[in-house]
Amino acid sequence: MLPTLLQRNWSPQQTEVEKDQKAFLMLVERRQVMKRTIFIILMGSWTLAGCAQNNKQQKMNSQFRALTPQEEHVIVHKGTERPFTGKYDQFFEEGTYLCKRCGAELYHSTDKFDAGCGWPSFDDEIPGAVKRTPDADGMRTEITCNACGAHLGHVFLNEGFTAKNTRHCVNSVSLEFIPAKTAMTATTDTAYFAGGCFWGVEYYLEQAPGVISVESGYMGGNKKNPSYQDVSHHKTGHAETVRVIFRPSETSYEELTRLFFEIHDPTQLNRQGPDIGEQYRSAIFYRTEEQKKIVEGLIQLLKGKGYKVTTQVAPAATFWKAEGYHQDYYVKKGGTPYCHQRVNRF
Repeated sequence: MLPTLLQRNWSPQQTEVEKDQKAFLMLVERRQVMKRTIFIILMGSWTLAGCAQNNKQQKMNSQFRALTPQEEHVIVHKGTERPFTGKYDQFFEEGTYLCKRCGAELYHSTDKFDAGCGWPSFDDEIPGAVKRTPDADGMRTEITCNACGAHLGHVFLNEGFTAKNTRHCVNSVSLEFIPAKTAMTATTDTAYFAGGCFWGVEYYLEQAPGVISVESGYMGGNKKNPSYQDVSHHKTGHAETVRVIFRPSETSYEELTRLFFEIHDPTQLNRQGPDIGEQYRSAIFYRTEEQKKIVEGLIQLLKGKGYKVTTQVAPAATFWKAEGYHQDYYVKKGGTPYCHQRVNRF
């Protein structure tokens, strides 16, 4: 601010130089005001987006299990438990291994073997359950829960232990085990839905009771780790898919599937509203025969009501998580989906 010069009155005696100086100073002041205004607007939008993101993160954190100091050291801070001390090292009961923090299913006992290394070893994971990330030094590849990011351990290839030539070396404290006979009591379950642009499907399913997390990604194609450009250019056969982690104690797979059929139009073939292409097809990828039975029953119910359902029903394959800018799109951007809205179909 330059009040002395800006508050002076013009007079005929002023020189051209003084006039030019005053005009310049007025221009500088206007630009400063504009910059402050733009800054205030940006700060407001960032604050609103940040609040929405923080509220979602707080909701997710409240759904996670409380961790002991040892569990937090490994799961959050990427530590390693001492070899031959873990609960599941020499443990070979039939059942399913879950993420200790969020309860997502990670491994089947049928894929576990004794590598003699001192940590639980698996030569395969449940499709889409585990994420691989090279360590910063490039020496090893870290494995984390794809649902919540919990550190599990590392994966090693070409060691010759099994025909799959893969060893997931996992910390016992990162795992929870559910015996086969009580698998139905698992604290979380997973569903995969494809119904047009994954932004809109994610938006509505995130709001459903009992849902822990929803992630956008790709499934049903023929290329490993496809990019959005690969999928949108029809090069891979993938569908834009969301992975839903939910608590069966608070909602059911059938309730979520009913919601899915009501937030998109299952009668549209290879499109959803203005979005056209096989990546926008309606599809449900089931994990179990029970899920398949539920989906087929609901489709028959809709057909009985006169709907010409085109939804593809196929077994779940690897879920490839989409790029970061696709995650929580409407939480970050604001607004509501442009091609999804809920319609009562049941």
